[in-house]
Amino acid sequence: MERAEVERRVNKVVCQVLNVTEDMITPESHFVFDLGAESTQSVELVAAFEAEFDIEMDDEAALSVDTVGGAVDFIAQYV
Repeated sequence: MERAEVERRVNKVVCQVLNVTEDMITPESHFVFDLGAESTQSVELVAAFEAEFDIEMDDEAALSVDTVGGAVDFIAQYV
């Protein structure tokens, strides 16, 4: 899968789970500090990424990812 497609789908999931608009998201956007994610939403993001991409990620490693760009890089390993 092309990186641009991974990024588009990650952004879609972030918008849905964190209730933000796409114009608020950059690769450097921090889930907590920039996008206002709470700890429970971090778990929701991982589950939503797994569902969106039909993958199973290492939850502990996935929860250590803290930026949108980091999520794209992390998920790209699985698709």
